Amino acid sequence: MISRRLSRRLLRHHLPIGLAALASGYLLYVNRSFPDVLTRLSFSSAYPALVLLSATLLIGPLKILVGDRLTVSMDIRRDIGIWAGMVGLFHVVVGQCVHLRGRPWLYYIYENWQQKHFLPVRHDLFGIANYTGLLAGFVLLVLLATSNDAALRTLSTPGWKQLQRWNYACFGLTAIHTLTYQAGIESQTFGFVAFAVLCMLITITLQLVGLRRRRYANLSSL
Repeated sequence: MISRRLSRRLLRHHLPIGLAALASGYLLYVNRSFPDVLTRLSFSSAYPALVLLSATLLIGPLKILVGDRLTVSMDIRRDIGIWAGMVGLFHVVVGQCVHLRGRPWLYYIYENWQQKHFLPVRHDLFGIANYTGLLAGFVLLVLLATSNDAALRTLSTPGWKQLQRWNYACFGLTAIHTLTYQAGIESQTFGFVAFAVLCMLITITLQLVGLRRRRYANLSSL
């Protein structure tokens, strides 16, 4: 049977978050004139994933700013993170099929690399964008797999919290992936570029403000 707590989370968190993610993805899908389904799916999942990931990093600073006490695990942050993980991983999988159809390994290594490169590993803008996206996907997979009470009990509170802090690395990798793709690979309109940059700036700014507020509070308590 589903516990009362889980039922409440499904109704109050997962249902509205899931509907919002699907609705925003659908609007992005139908309002862009990309030539095929895979490209549309990749594009329409990228922005919801970025927003959800940013939201997981905004909850803590916002609670600090309004004077609420932070806890190790908050259901709302965990549930947003679950959707960020699912949408983000969907984007990673679909993204492997957008460029270089049928040859996804060329996302990461050069073709006929012996002729022009010392090593096969791609180190151009395209390679940097793909490697950071893939690494962010791996981090998302680990975070998603451990976003549950069983993992919290198994790892204990300090270990679980330490693992979940990899969310910051995931955000950094995602930011690099997003900016490199928008800068030199996919020519998006100014509005989409500005939205992505604004989303990152808001997240970074509030994180810094929250960190400063926590440090001030800790010094004041000494």
